[in-house]
Amino acid sequence: MIRLDNISKQHGPQILFIDASAAILRGEKIGLVGPNGAGKSTVFRLIMGEESADDGQISIDRNVTIGHFSQDVGEMRGTSAVVATMDGAGPVSAMAKEMRELESAMADPARASELDALVDRFGHVQARFDELGGYALEARAREIMAGLGFSQEMMDGDVGNLSGGWKMRVALARILLMRPNVLLLDEPSNHLDIESIIWLEGFLKNHDGALLMTTHDREFMNRVVGKIIEIDGGVLTTYSGNYDFYEKQRALGEAQAEAAYQRQQAMLAKEIRFIERFKAQASHAAQVQSRVKKLDKIEKLEPPRRRRTLTFAFPPTPRSGEDVVKLAGVGKAYGSKVIYDNLDLMIRRKERWAVMGVNGAGKSTLLKLVAGEIVPDAGTVTLGAGVRLGYFAQHAMELLDPDKTVYETLEEAFPLASVGTLKSLGGCFGFSGGDIDKICRVLSGGEKARVVMARLLFDRPNLLVLDEPTNHLDLATKEMLLSSLRDFEGTMLFVSHDRRFLSALSNRVLELVPEGVHTYGGGYLEYVARSGHEAPGLRA
Repeated sequence: MIRLDNISKQHGPQILFIDASAAILRGEKIGLVGPNGAGKSTVFRLIMGEESADDGQISIDRNVTIGHFSQDVGEMRGTSAVVATMDGAGPVSAMAKEMRELESAMADPARASELDALVDRFGHVQARFDELGGYALEARAREIMAGLGFSQEMMDGDVGNLSGGWKMRVALARILLMRPNVLLLDEPSNHLDIESIIWLEGFLKNHDGALLMTTHDREFMNRVVGKIIEIDGGVLTTYSGNYDFYEKQRALGEAQAEAAYQRQQAMLAKEIRFIERFKAQASHAAQVQSRVKKLDKIEKLEPPRRRRTLTFAFPPTPRSGEDVVKLAGVGKAYGSKVIYDNLDLMIRRKERWAVMGVNGAGKSTLLKLVAGEIVPDAGTVTLGAGVRLGYFAQHAMELLDPDKTVYETLEEAFPLASVGTLKSLGGCFGFSGGDIDKICRVLSGGEKARVVMARLLFDRPNLLVLDEPTNHLDLATKEMLLSSLRDFEGTMLFVSHDRRFLSALSNRVLELVPEGVHTYGGGYLEYVARSGHEAPGLRA
């Protein structure tokens, strides 16, 4: 359906692709992966015709329709969310819009002289609208929006009143409603809760068209795609299988390339030693010349490119008492909405509580109560002896001083740390070399999250309270954070929509449901097995 043949592309001094080739075939579900800045978004723009390749050819079969979802959502206002969704559904949405305009015109006394022509045009448009399944459009739009977490009230409300994250969901719903032959989705799971992510998985798996997507949600990618296209070092490499299979195959390929390079280096060293030893001896002249010619003909292998992996080890942290947090008779309400009523909870040392609940259930409220960001209306929240708390809030990135560099931000938090220590800390979180001198104003959401996380984890907490810590983080940083937190010796209370994160780190689950609070003694996988669902909002 879509082919990229020997594509070359350069942005200023940065070379993105050199003679790169890949194909999207009918019905394929493909994950597009690669380091930040490798050119994933550029691939989408090349396919959409928003950029041109410097060399090579991009060919798209005739009559192929493409739907492209990106993080760059345009202005939305002046209409309901459901109408804004339907307005993006291709030709049928244009007809729906024209029908609304014709209905308004036919009701306008000032245009009474045009009534016959308006009625005639309305009849033609209505017939074509019906042929294209337009009368089922609103029902399909509402079904998709419900899957993405919209309430009926939100669907019918002004789209301009929605937050940026919810406008992203409207933009995604538009593309899904369009039902194109090819879906290009750039981070579709961003801004979605776990229930919406699981719904989207099912939708994409059942979509009969092709799919090319990027995502930082490893589990989501594993469940949806059957092929991976990797961008790295200017080359597009295709792997069959999901992300886990790709990772194993890439590691195997890298090990084989390293072994082949080392074998050749050993052979070359041996030949060179022979030549150096006997080049002055006439009796070995023929052998020396033979080996020189042999070396000239050998195609030298390039040293394998070694991926830089992020690693962070927690500095020694003081041990807390056995009772870390105690909530006794806690009540909390916002206006008439009661969030907690007489909540009791004890969190003990080394417990790792994952907090589950639908939007509005009170997950972030619980974390704020424990972190001391808000106070309960009733009851008490008490931290135990020796507790040193580290709190990561969803809005934490907004609190960074935009005019300070990454280094200055870390230096302000840890004024007694040496220059080398702070630079090493920055490097652990992906700010090596000149990147540590970037000012916070120009950082991406993921980079800001890494700065906040570096500052938080280096402060030697023994209680971590984390509200969606993996939002905006790329796969490499997520893996580093996951590996670090596995080795964390303290206590955790966290909210996350990342199922890999939930599965790997939790040993307790607190589920917030309308009937109250349920606790599970095992981790997330045991919660799924015992409850029969992957998230509270997915009850049958």
